[in-house]
Amino acid sequence: MSAKREIWLDFLRVTACFMVMIIHSTEPFYLGGDGGLILSATDAFWVALFEGLCRCCVPVFLMASAYLQFPLHYSTGEFFRRRAVRILIPMLVWTLVYALVWGEPVQNLKGLLFNFNYAAGHLWFVYMLLGIYLIMPMLSPWAEKVSQKELSIYLGIWLFTLLIPFVREWRGGVPPLIQAADGLPAQALFPLWGEASWNPFGTFYYMSGFVGYMLLGLYIRRFIPNTRQKATQGLILFLLGFTMIVFGLLRRFSETGESFPLAGDLAVAVAWEVPIAFCSLFVLCTALGLILMFRWMFYSKRSKESLFYRRLILPLSKAGYGMYLVHMLVLAYVSGWFRSWLGLGSDGVLGVWTTPVQILGTALCSFVVVGLVAVLVQRIPRVGKYLMG
Repeated sequence: MSAKREIWLDFLRVTACFMVMIIHSTEPFYLGGDGGLILSATDAFWVALFEGLCRCCVPVFLMASAYLQFPLHYSTGEFFRRRAVRILIPMLVWTLVYALVWGEPVQNLKGLLFNFNYAAGHLWFVYMLLGIYLIMPMLSPWAEKVSQKELSIYLGIWLFTLLIPFVREWRGGVPPLIQAADGLPAQALFPLWGEASWNPFGTFYYMSGFVGYMLLGLYIRRFIPNTRQKATQGLILFLLGFTMIVFGLLRRFSETGESFPLAGDLAVAVAWEVPIAFCSLFVLCTALGLILMFRWMFYSKRSKESLFYRRLILPLSKAGYGMYLVHMLVLAYVSGWFRSWLGLGSDGVLGVWTTPVQILGTALCSFVVVGLVAVLVQRIPRVGKYLMG
């Protein structure tokens, strides 16, 4: 075990991996039919609760990666070689698996020339992550010498961009959906600050998106001390973000209709997800809060030496990327089994508790099965690292 290993990040990765599975276990309770579908008020409550608690999982993964990798610790060529083995090759392997297992294999394989298989929608994250890795070498020389004041200014501009989805709605109303070239719906966004039909690259384009989480990971490591006070502030941030996400989602649901079930087209489903966009202010609050709490709670020699850490947390953390790649193959079937066994919504076997039991049960069963498989496969000599990263 490396003496320089950040123990708290292992606990954070494992927690974030479980959060991903909770998010994907929650989706069937508000996404359905031709867009959005919520069967009951209790389902709406549980969706808002679990999304508020766990939506920060993707930003957490990205900040954890940036915390360790940015700026680069070795040459650009070595960085890309390691990322190819760790990230790219396993992604390609499992992209092919999903293409062959779900949907029409021939069409799926043709589509892979241009994008991921939409049946395995969670793979979008890997494409985004690869894009972040492409710009890391370019920004690393700047990151080596950037001051706290300068980095704070850039992060302040990025924070403003997290409000842009709400500005678009306020200025242009709920955006309609247009039919894109690939046959999938896309939002017709209200143009802002230099954007136009002939130019989508407005003033804040290059300062927006997930690159901000990369910069924030750097800021945390370099300029935020690891103290009880910062952990307490992290708890406050998390609770603030969680509360605002829950109220934001419930408000969106109530605007759709006064009685359940609530149903709407894809435009409605897209509007529901604005408060839980990964690049939005309150999701940032929960992500930053969680990192500040975990860094203080698990930053100790005792965590490193504990049997729980060495036998469970560390192996799962090392296999976390593989778990992310594989988990939908298991989770989709586990979710279907729970639904057939317990029923749906308040009319289910457990009444108002049917939905949370299904969500947590699906996530937990999937986590255990996928974790065991990922750890065992990763340990296969020579082959494991190309399958699980």
